[in-house]
Amino acid sequence: MTCTSHIHRVRTLYKTLLRLHRGLPEGLQVLGNQYVRDEFRRHKTCTTHEASLFMNEWTDYAISLANQLGVRGKPNPVEYLGSNLEVNKLGDFRDEQVAQLYELLLASKGINEENR
Repeated sequence: MTCTSHIHRVRTLYKTLLRLHRGLPEGLQVLGNQYVRDEFRRHKTCTTHEASLFMNEWTDYAISLANQLGVRGKPNPVEYLGSNLEVNKLGDFRDEQVAQLYELLLASKGINEENR
């Protein structure tokens, strides 16, 4: 795969994710968009293997979100959006990523440092 082809795929996925987030409730949309931006920035200099995993996981997320939002982009009630993370997948995460997931969980529930 050529470099320009890869860059095009990354940009297309990035834009698709931001477009899909428009169908989310406002709070989740802001949170999701910021997370996508941060993750894509963090992975600019990743290895080829990491890039492959990254693209596969984000593509799966995009497909899952598109299926949940449906054709009209009107989401089900918030409690029906998303899916549970499989416990065996946590083993694939670095400690830093697990910490980020925990921070994301707290942010999604509106819990900050002062509320804990």
